[in-house]
Amino acid sequence: MASISAALNKKVVSHEEWLAARKAFLQKEKELTHLRDQVSRQRLELPWEKVEKNYVFDGPNGKQSLAELFAGRSQLLVYHFMLGPDWVEGCPSCSFLGDHFDGMLPHLGARDVTFTAISRAPMPQIAAFKKRMGWKFNWVSSNANSFNFDYKVSLTPEEIATGEANYNFGTISLPIEECPGASAFYKDEAGNVYHTYSTYARGLDIFLGAYNFLDIAPKGRDEDGLAFTMAWVKHHDKYTGQDVVDAQRGYTPPGKSHECCKKDALA
Repeated sequence: MASISAALNKKVVSHEEWLAARKAFLQKEKELTHLRDQVSRQRLELPWEKVEKNYVFDGPNGKQSLAELFAGRSQLLVYHFMLGPDWVEGCPSCSFLGDHFDGMLPHLGARDVTFTAISRAPMPQIAAFKKRMGWKFNWVSSNANSFNFDYKVSLTPEEIATGEANYNFGTISLPIEECPGASAFYKDEAGNVYHTYSTYARGLDIFLGAYNFLDIAPKGRDEDGLAFTMAWVKHHDKYTGQDVVDAQRGYTPPGKSHECCKKDALA
C-alpha cells in the first residue's frame, strides 16, 4: 500500500511494486546506453583537421611544442582550464573537474593517451594554484601563443563588448574572457598533429564523475532551484561542512590579482 515520504514527497511502496518500477525504468537506461554507444561510434567517424600552427607552451620544465605534449604517445587530450592571466585562482567549476583528473592518468596512459590541462595564466600562477589544490596532472601555459583563442575558449575584449562570442560552435553573448572546453589530438609517425574533436559547455558534463554519482542519489543533483547550476560548487579547500548556497547567484569568475591589490591597499 502506497504512502508518501514526508522528507522528499515520494511514494513508498512494497518491494514488488518497487521492483516493477525499477525494471520498467531499466529499459530507458538501456536505450540511453545504446544511444550513447551509437554517438560514440559516430564521433570516431568525424573528419580530422591538420594543425598547421607551431604552438609552443611554457611547461613546468621549460618550453614544449604541442607535439611534445604527447609525451611519446599518439593521442593527446586537453582540458581547457579556466585560469586567466591575472586571476587569483582557477574557476571553481573547472576545479571540480580538476579533482577528477589525477586518478585517471595511469589508465589513459595504458591506452596510448596523454592528458594535459592548458590555461592562459603564466606558468608560475598555474604552478601555485596546482600546488594549493594538491594536483599532479600536467598543466602548461598558452600565455605566449594563440592556442586558447584558436580553440575558442578565450574571448577577446571585442567579443565580450559586442556580445558576439564564438563559443560552442555558435555565436552567443558571454561576459567573461575564459570558457571551459576539452579537445583531442592525434600525432602520426611522421610527427603531423591533427585536431580530431572539441567539446564545450554541457558537452563536458560526462567527465564529472561526482555528477554521475549524484544522479543516482535520492535528491539527484538538486540544482533545479539555482540560477546557476554549479552555484554550490567551491574549491575543495573551501568547503566548511556548513555551506549555504545563494540560489540567486549567477556565475562569477575568480577575482583578478590587481583587484586584490586594491582591496589590500584600502584595508
